[in-house]
Amino acid sequence: MVCMKISVGSKNQTKVQAVAEVLKASETFSSAEVTGVDVVTDVFGHPVSMELVLKGAMDRAVKAFKDCDFSFGIEGGLVEVPYTKSGYMEIAACAIYDGKRYHLGLSPGFEWPKTVTDLIVNKGLDGSQALKEAGFTQHEKIGTAEGGIFIFTHGRMNRKEYNKQAVIMALLHLENGSAY
Repeated sequence: MVCMKISVGSKNQTKVQAVAEVLKASETFSSAEVTGVDVVTDVFGHPVSMELVLKGAMDRAVKAFKDCDFSFGIEGGLVEVPYTKSGYMEIAACAIYDGKRYHLGLSPGFEWPKTVTDLIVNKGLDGSQALKEAGFTQHEKIGTAEGGIFIFTHGRMNRKEYNKQAVIMALLHLENGSAY
């Protein structure tokens, strides 16, 4: 069997491990070799719209597409959601790039406490900075560890597991190619 090469547009282990674990469980991609690639993205900080979250994931994927069969980009950010307390929910987007087309998937969404959302939207902080400033953690870069989702789910989910949801949703395009 030929080993596929997969690049992930980040060195953040919550993203690289999410892709590796999902692919290992896939019949089609179980023998894939997954490598994180340090990329500089056009979307800086914490994206605050569906368009910016998707562009961030797509930008990560296309910049990681070098010497590989597929590249994956994962980006988290806030999207406007009516009827929520803060007006926003956090999502993760995964973009898989095959050199020609993107295959997109999203995680479930959750609402940050209003204080955290305000720090992201109005002060331009990223999630880790906002969680620290709001007093929810002392971790400098919780987004590279268990993530804010771990805090608010009381340990029932961490950032890697959260990112895996977006990867699974994007991967279904490739696992069911004739339908897409």
